[in-house]
Parts: sequence; structure tokens; C-alpha cells
Amino acid sequence: MLNGFKEFIMKGNVIDLAVAVVIGAAFGAVVSSLVENVLMPLISALVGSPNFDDFAKVTINGNEILFGAFLTAVVNFLLIAAAVYFVIVMPMNKLIHRRDRKLDLEEKVEEVDPQVALLTEIRDSLRQRSF
Repeated sequence: MLNGFKEFIMKGNVIDLAVAVVIGAAFGAVVSSLVENVLMPLISALVGSPNFDDFAKVTINGNEILFGAFLTAVVNFLLIAAAVYFVIVMPMNKLIHRRDRKLDLEEKVEEVDPQVALLTEIRDSLRQRSF
């Protein structure tokens, strides 16, 4: 039973997933800091408040509905999504595109010249006829 567990843990996929979770958590802290300490102060300089929690409150039967808090959460989400897109996704897509272009160029270099391919077919055909 312990050997099976040890085998499962030592598989590459589990280790890769564990590393991804740790790096993701660390990167989440970096993105959160970017949003809270850089982007939100810039927004507060434009709007006058670092969040919109008190922007819209509605009280119904003694219960407060905090539309402003929801708006703050939406703005935070959009800022985090933009930060992830421009810091990770866009550069990674460019790297993938460059790699694919390089692979395409290598494949074109390795392609056989059509004349050589035709001569090879003729040779193979002549060999089959002679036997």
C-alpha cells in the first residue's frame, strides 16, 4: 500500500502539479500586490477613492445591499486579468509563435527538393521492374 502511494507521488504529473500550485500561489501574491499597491492607487488618484465600497449602498428592510463592494470586486478582477494577460499570456504567446516559426523554418530546410524526390521515385520504379 505504501509502495503504491510512493509510486503515485513520484510520478511526474503529481510533482509538476505541486510545483505549479506553489508557483501559482507565489505569483498570485505578486499580482495581488501589483493591483493593490500600484493599479488601485492610480485609480484612486483618478476617481478619489481606492475602492468603491461606499459608492452605492441600498438598504431594504434593514439589509444593506453593497453594490459598491461588488463593483470593487469586478474592478479588481479586471485589473488582475489585465495584469495576467499583459505580463504572462501575451509574452508567452509571442514566445510560442517564435518557436513555431523557427520549427517551420527548420522543416522547410529539411524538405526534399522536388527534383530529387522525382528522381528517387524513378529509381525505385526502375528497381522494381528489373526484378
